Amino acid sequence: MHQMTAWKMDADAGAGDTDVRNPAEPLTDELLDELLSSPSPAAFTAAHGITHRALAPYLNELLAAKGLKRSEVVRAAGINETFGYQIFKGQRNPSRDKVLQLAFAMRCDLIETNRLLQASGVNELYCKDRRDAIILFCIDRGRSLQETDEELYRFGEATLGS
Repeated sequence: MHQMTAWKMDADAGAGDTDVRNPAEPLTDELLDELLSSPSPAAFTAAHGITHRALAPYLNELLAAKGLKRSEVVRAAGINETFGYQIFKGQRNPSRDKVLQLAFAMRCDLIETNRLLQASGVNELYCKDRRDAIILFCIDRGRSLQETDEELYRFGEATLGS
């Protein structure tokens, strides 16, 4: 299945989910219907184990799942080593572009990238925004951070590493 299709279909069913591609997982529309018919948001979130995903734990979860080393990811992302360490420890809040740099360095897919953005409290990638559309395209095609920056530059958009 094309990554964009999987991302569109799953639409991040919940912040506490560990894998939205699980076929047994309810679709977002189904969850929304259930939420709206629940007696309270607390009852709904408790019933589904939905919590806020924090950035540092999710970054570390991805590191382990992908068999990556933090130092290599920070270096590949072009982020200052101390700042990168603080991000992974939850001591610093990175900008949206820094989160995207980390996502590229970790070779995240569209779902993982948008989850990282959500966890950091910034906007997800939006295909109606020209710059975001270029980034989405590059993630879907497995492009590197450098290739993505070159594509952004070619279109006159701000690069991620700037």
